[in-house]
Amino acid sequence: MIIGKVLGTVVASQKEDVLAGLTFLAVAPLDLLTGDVKSGGVIAIDAVGAGVGEVVLYASGSSARQTIVTQNRPVDATIMAIVDTYEVGGEVIYQKDG
Repeated sequence: MIIGKVLGTVVASQKEDVLAGLTFLAVAPLDLLTGDVKSGGVIAIDAVGAGVGEVVLYASGSSARQTIVTQNRPVDATIMAIVDTYEVGGEVIYQKDG
């Protein structure tokens, strides 16, 4: 899995029927040691109800099709968890507000 930050939403009014009802989010990877947003990113299917600004774990490739929401669907990236906190070497890098 990859840690990333949800930067925005993607709306596609016309798409394959198997993608109907899915939420598309723009996600950028984070530097694991600093928590900074790295260049690049993906459009991921949201399987857990994530929102813009949240730090998430996402999977890409064939692993992205292993959730109930994405099984047998043509997706390349899926958000599988919303991060509450993570630390590296005993230092908290990210802590969710609230």
